[in-house]
Amino acid sequence: MSLPHDAGYPSLTERLTPIEAGAYVISASFIGTAAVFALADGAVLFVTEEGELRVPAHQGSVNVAATGKNVLVTGGDDGKVLRFTGNDTPEPLGAAKGWIDALAIGADGAVAWSSGKTVFARDGKGEVKTFEAPSSARGLAFAPKGYQLAVSRYNGVSLWFPRVTGAPKELTWKGSHIDAMFSPDGRFVVTTMQENALHGWIVATGGHMRMSGYPGKVRSTAWTADGKWLATAGADAAILWPFQAKDGPMGKAPKELGIRPARVSRVAAHPKAGVVALGYEDGAALIVRISDGAEILARNPGDGGAVTALGWDGRGDRLAFGTEDGAAGVVALPEE
Repeated sequence: MSLPHDAGYPSLTERLTPIEAGAYVISASFIGTAAVFALADGAVLFVTEEGELRVPAHQGSVNVAATGKNVLVTGGDDGKVLRFTGNDTPEPLGAAKGWIDALAIGADGAVAWSSGKTVFARDGKGEVKTFEAPSSARGLAFAPKGYQLAVSRYNGVSLWFPRVTGAPKELTWKGSHIDAMFSPDGRFVVTTMQENALHGWIVATGGHMRMSGYPGKVRSTAWTADGKWLATAGADAAILWPFQAKDGPMGKAPKELGIRPARVSRVAAHPKAGVVALGYEDGAALIVRISDGAEILARNPGDGGAVTALGWDGRGDRLAFGTEDGAAGVVALPEE
C-alpha cells in the first residue's frame, strides 16, 4: 500500500461503505472477508458483500473485545467469554461470576480474561489456570514468545507464567494502571494509566519509562508492524513514541501525526506498512504515513459521533470503524 506525497490528493470518503451498527461500537475488525463489529447491546454484527448477520452474543453489554488474525473474542456483562472465528455460532471459552473486565489473545489459540482480581488463562488445548491479582486486574497482554501474561492493576504489573508454580514477577510503579501491552519483540511492557500518561518497564532490567504530557487519558494504543513505534491517542494528534533504542523512548521526542482541532480517540497501525489510521472525537478518520506525515481523509468530521473502534483487515486493504452513536463503515483503499 502506498500513500501519495502531495497534499492535494483526493480523500477516500467516496470509497467508504456506511453501515448502521445500531449501538455503541466496542471493536471493529475482520474475519475472512467479513467486517465484524462487537456492540455494546450484546450483539456481534457481521457484514459481507452478501449482506449483514447480527448474532446475539451476550445478555447485557459486550464489555470488552480482543481481536487477532481472523478471530474475535468478546467478554460481557453476563460473565461469558466467547470466541468468533466465523459468522456462525461462537465458541464458549469460559465464564466468571462477575462481568468480564479485560481480555487478551495469545499465540496458538491462547486466551486470557479477568473479572475483579481473578485472572484466567486458557491455553490452546483448553486447560485453564487462574491467578489472584493483588487488586482488580484492569489490563491483560500475552508476551510475544512463551506462555506469559502481563496483568496490569493498581501500583504496577504482574508478569505471570500460568504453567509455572510460584509467584509472578512484579513490576511496580505507584498509581492505577489500566491497559497493558508488550512490545512486539518482548523487551518492553507498557501500561496506560488513570492519569494522563503511560508507564513502561524494560523487562530485562526493570528500568522505568515515563511517557506523559497528554491533555486527556490514553484510551487507545497500537504498535507499528515493525515494532519501532507505539502510536497513542489522547491528544490533538497521534503521539508516536520511538522504541528502536535499548532504553525505548527515554530522552527522545515523540512524533506527532494528524494534528487537528479535535482529540484523537482511536489509533490502529497498518499490519504491514508504516501507516497509522486515526479516529477522532469529532467523527473524522485519517490515514497517515509515519515517514512524512502525509494524510488521507477516510471519514469526514461531523458525519457522526466520536470514533470508538478502528481495525484493519489482514492485508491492510480495508479499514473498519465504529462510533459511539452506532454508525460504522468500511473504507477500501485503492489498489496500487
